[in-house]
Parts: sequence; C-alpha cells; structure tokens
Amino acid sequence: MRRIVLFTNFLLAFVWLMVYTYSMNEIKTSAHAKYMLQYHCVWCPKYRRRVLLGPIADRLEKLVPEVVNGLGGEVLDLVIRDDHVHMFVSLPPHISPATGMARVKGITSHTLRDEFPSLRSRLPTLWTRAYFVGSAGVVSSETIRKYIEDQRGR
Repeated sequence: MRRIVLFTNFLLAFVWLMVYTYSMNEIKTSAHAKYMLQYHCVWCPKYRRRVLLGPIADRLEKLVPEVVNGLGGEVLDLVIRDDHVHMFVSLPPHISPATGMARVKGITSHTLRDEFPSLRSRLPTLWTRAYFVGSAGVVSSETIRKYIEDQRGR
C-alpha cells in the first residue's frame, strides 16, 4: 500500500513538473487530458503536379485550418508550395496523425475538385496516397518552424 502511495505522489509530482516546464500557451486541455501533440506534415498532389497556384492555393490556405479546427486541432503554420504542402499542426490525443491527414486530404480534395473543375480534368485524384508526418518531439518546435519558414522563401 505504501508503495502505491509513494508511486502516486511521484507520478503527480512528475506530471506537475512537466506541465510547468512547458509554457502554458503550448499545453492544450481537453476534458480528461493535458496535451502538447504537434506534428509536421507534408503531402503533395498526384504525380507531383504543380497545380497549387493562385486561387487554388488561396482556397487551400483557408480550407486546411477549417478542417483541422473541425477536428479540434490548430494549424500552427502552413506553407503551400506549387507542388507540395507543409503543415505544422497540433491535434488532440483522440485524433491520430493518420486520421488527421486522411480528413484533411479527403475534405480538401473533394472541395477543391468541386470548386476548380480544371483539377478534375488534369488529375484522377488530387492528392497522392503517401504523406509524411513527424512528431515535434524529435526536434524542437522552433527547428520545424524555421524549416517551414525557409520553405516559404523558396
């Protein structure tokens, strides 16, 4: 019994240390959890076609945050290049990165292909099935932000 109490006290102290180590702006709260899950996501159009230009890119820039916010997440940074997309996103613990990417790619593909018929004539589907997702735990958030910001300048 004493070991359980000691372990519980240790666990609570550890959790509070972790919570106060990070700035409170980065830690999100849900009904039963405090979390800081951030992902760097990259995906591209089918055949790496350079179709994300002009009004298509502008619409995608508005559409991605709407989809992510609908999932309960937050887009921290977004860069749309003509042939690929970089997104730095925070998602709640009940949404896996795979589910988040499936929803973002599915909804944006459907909406963009409806609004821009030229995409339907050039591509059988808008996005490739492949994507990259990396957690921000491997490198610091600032490193990811700097990398995405450098992509903006290209």
